[in-house]
Amino acid sequence: MAKFIQILIDEIIDQYVYADDTNRPWIIGFSGGKDSTVMLQLVWKAISQIKELTGIVKRDIYVICNDTMVENPIITEYVYRVLDKIEQAAEQDIPIKVIKTIPRLEDSFWVNLIGRGYPAPNNAFRWCTERLKIKPTSRFLIEQLDEFGEAIILIGTRTAESASRARSMKKHSIKGKRLTKHPTQPNTYMYAPIRSLSLEEVWYVINTMKSPWGSDNKELFQIYSDASADDYECPTVVTNKEHKSCGQSRFGCWVCTVVKEDKSMTALIENGLIWLTPLLKFRNQLSEERNFIEHRMPERRNGTAAINGMGPYYPWYRAKILERLFETQKEIQKEKPHIELITNQELVAIQTIWYRDFVFNHKVSEIYRKAYKINLDMKDQNEKHEKELELLKKSCKDKPTDFDLIQELLTLQKNKSLLNRKRGLKEDIENRIEEYLKKEK
Repeated sequence: MAKFIQILIDEIIDQYVYADDTNRPWIIGFSGGKDSTVMLQLVWKAISQIKELTGIVKRDIYVICNDTMVENPIITEYVYRVLDKIEQAAEQDIPIKVIKTIPRLEDSFWVNLIGRGYPAPNNAFRWCTERLKIKPTSRFLIEQLDEFGEAIILIGTRTAESASRARSMKKHSIKGKRLTKHPTQPNTYMYAPIRSLSLEEVWYVINTMKSPWGSDNKELFQIYSDASADDYECPTVVTNKEHKSCGQSRFGCWVCTVVKEDKSMTALIENGLIWLTPLLKFRNQLSEERNFIEHRMPERRNGTAAINGMGPYYPWYRAKILERLFETQKEIQKEKPHIELITNQELVAIQTIWYRDFVFNHKVSEIYRKAYKINLDMKDQNEKHEKELELLKKSCKDKPTDFDLIQELLTLQKNKSLLNRKRGLKEDIENRIEEYLKKEK
């Protein structure tokens, strides 16, 4: 097995030094899972051997990890610890740079689900993947293409994962070449160094090969073991008697409603991580209530009729989801005080979208106050603002509804640039005035 591992390392060395005489950067997709961990370990060993032999590492190498901001917190904490170790070790050993990407504010899960009212994702409307995963990584990739013209992405996919994975890899392969063309990104190639590894061989590497950046791979093995729902991904080749079944584990977003049930989260709870229970309960409720027609508006966000009258969530239901999220966060923070399920920036963005949707009867700050019994600073109140309000009230004392209208229009204008979408402000203001005039009639 040691000889087989060295053969893989030799192939990576050959691809890095001899098969490609360009300086195209290598971009290593790293999720912290078993496959990407094995791939990075082998690449690290290969680069270290190249450095020992030649003293030169000629191309830039990036380890890129995308955080969707709704990852399973067990994985998030583990991955960020590993990335810190990789950064520290790379500074002393080889020129690898760690890049962490996150979605833009307007693309985040909660801004779209609670802010815009997008229904929880499913296979028919899987709006999350592009916004949370593809776009953040693509932005970094485009930056590299602008500088170098071409780039090579290293991926931890294996033909033994599944029949569909094998077909996909074969479809994009180039006969006699290790590199394959990226299916959507021009001037980009993919390289799968561990494509021929079986599941047992992946676990053999993890359990026998010392992590070059100083992590303890037993922790990764334990995470998979605790998240096991069955024996599908159990390694049959073990290195000592202490190794037990690692099971089938597919880690992803803790709110994922595309899958029928979250087996890994359920298994983690059953194996003692009880504090995750509120997350699973929230996720299951989100999934169960997705297609309740009483929760869905009859029109799409652009005003056209929705299929079967199942448009975005009504504002009252969005507010209810936010209230549940705060309650879930409170429960989680009893055990893990540092965990935040939603950021303050997302809360401000959600309120902004509600204003632009003419939703003025639900306030993020009030929902927060109800859950936490303290005020949330939304940064829209100060002494000067209070004086302006008093003057405005005096001016509109004969017709209070005018005061409400002006306040709403000012709110729309003030929040116009938060999500980098200034277009449509004039139309929003005109629509709000028309709505007001209809009511006045």
